[in-house]
Amino acid sequence: MSTKLSKDFTIVVAGQAGQGIESVASVLAHILKKQGFHTYVAKDVMSRVRGGMNSIMLRVSNHRSDAYCEKIDLFVPLDPRAYEHYSKRFTKDTIYLGVDDPENGEGKKKRDVIAVNFLQIAHDVGNRIFANTIAAGAILGVLGTDQEVGTHYLRSFFQRKGEDIVEKNITAFNQGFTIGEHASFQEDIVVTLTPKNDVEDYVFLSGAEAIGFGALAGGCNFISSYPMSPATGILTFLAQNGKECGVLVEQATDEIGAINMTIGASYAGARGIVTTSGGGFDLMTEAVSLSAIIETPIVVHIAQRPGPATGLPTRTGQEDLALARHGGHGEFARAIFTPGTPDQMYELTAHALDLADKYQIPVFILTDQLMMDSLYCVPHSALSKKNVQHYVEKTDETYKRYLLTDDGISPRGIPGHGNGLVHADSDEHTEDGRITEDMEFLRKEMVEKRLFKRKEHLMSCALAPDVSGNKKGSTLIVCWGSNKGVVEEAVSLSKNPDLKVAHFTQVYPLHKSVAGMLGSAHKVIVVENNATGQFADILEVETGEVVHERLGKWNGEPFSVEELTATFKK
Repeated sequence: MSTKLSKDFTIVVAGQAGQGIESVASVLAHILKKQGFHTYVAKDVMSRVRGGMNSIMLRVSNHRSDAYCEKIDLFVPLDPRAYEHYSKRFTKDTIYLGVDDPENGEGKKKRDVIAVNFLQIAHDVGNRIFANTIAAGAILGVLGTDQEVGTHYLRSFFQRKGEDIVEKNITAFNQGFTIGEHASFQEDIVVTLTPKNDVEDYVFLSGAEAIGFGALAGGCNFISSYPMSPATGILTFLAQNGKECGVLVEQATDEIGAINMTIGASYAGARGIVTTSGGGFDLMTEAVSLSAIIETPIVVHIAQRPGPATGLPTRTGQEDLALARHGGHGEFARAIFTPGTPDQMYELTAHALDLADKYQIPVFILTDQLMMDSLYCVPHSALSKKNVQHYVEKTDETYKRYLLTDDGISPRGIPGHGNGLVHADSDEHTEDGRITEDMEFLRKEMVEKRLFKRKEHLMSCALAPDVSGNKKGSTLIVCWGSNKGVVEEAVSLSKNPDLKVAHFTQVYPLHKSVAGMLGSAHKVIVVENNATGQFADILEVETGEVVHERLGKWNGEPFSVEELTATFKK
């Protein structure tokens, strides 16, 4: 076998839940980063505590490539049964590194195999738990990386567990590395990828951590949520860092309590966020409407997964856009942001908190399972410090919470900050916050005041889509959220000169340029992970333009670079 890997290569580590494939991926990712390689990590996990077949993909390159690939360059199964689950993604050059030689019915090898029994070697070292470290060493040996960098990382990583654990892991790693290095020489595997010096100083962030850091940067000081995958990571992150960063964290008994507690904290002057998934947000919609009528800001993060009901709880999708757009009865202003990179997750979370406070409205951030559970290699410069601005006023005896103003924004007071009385009433109310049924004047004025925020403020500050590809191309590929990287890369690889890409980080309300952009395109194709084309619907309703093709995927898997490249070549 002679294999040459260049530009980028994809490693897939597979095994049953509980076998520690995440440990292998974490060690690999950090060591590869330290050696100057961009590394993107994506998970494929079954909804089981133990058993089932899971995998983690590491895409390693000398440039940033945060997109999912079907191809597997190096396959490492910790369980031999993983082969049948992932062999459809093999290419003629796929390297198989692991237990047992997979054979077909005629007794011939399906692939050239580097046979390594990780469990047996781990047993010889002292315990089967070292199989993960041996696997990591073998992979890095195959790739021809610097062994010393790996041992140094392991020493610092396991230091807190004592010297005995450190030495056994280093022994296991070195044995694996020797096996991989020898196999690489024997099988003539050549890796020509060139590292970059600046990557070593980058930071690894999951999508959940990027949202969490963005919340802190935006001045968040309160979160109440009920755990629900794939959104729980944000609650966990803020709980771990809350004391140091001044965030009050409350795990509620259910989603209804979570959002109402966050609204209550906001009424008292906090800057709050709640995180959930689609099923949890179903329970929150009445409170979203409450937030709107009492003009108390709140930010709701929805980490999407396939439904209906429990659906596929550990898979990815973009099925909750319509829910976020219409959730909550009545008519009122809202904004919906859909970041596509960790940089955008950070920036838009901070922006959402500011926007909600400034205009006293509910604001939504939509991500998905792929984004939440992936690991990204991010430069420190992407996490710039934010200047948090507050919009609370000191009240006096003449204060009116819902004062009708020329700009539609009533002065926001909070209890105890001044001498005024801060009313909050979920019924329609007067300017000072008392219940009213004045349908001739006040009801009409209050509804128009709340909607005025959308027309005059939210639309004027809406974010324009990011345009890439051939900006003069006549075919416009539209995407939103997590599909940014994969669509842009596929368009580039397709070498189709007619294509340009518009990635939306804000899907409602739309930027004023969108109608003209759609209208000037000969053909508009919207790519999204749902069956009905939910964003395509918004585009047509809001602009009056036609979407010519809806390219959807709704089986719980992300779009891959390969499948979109093939489509765009047409």
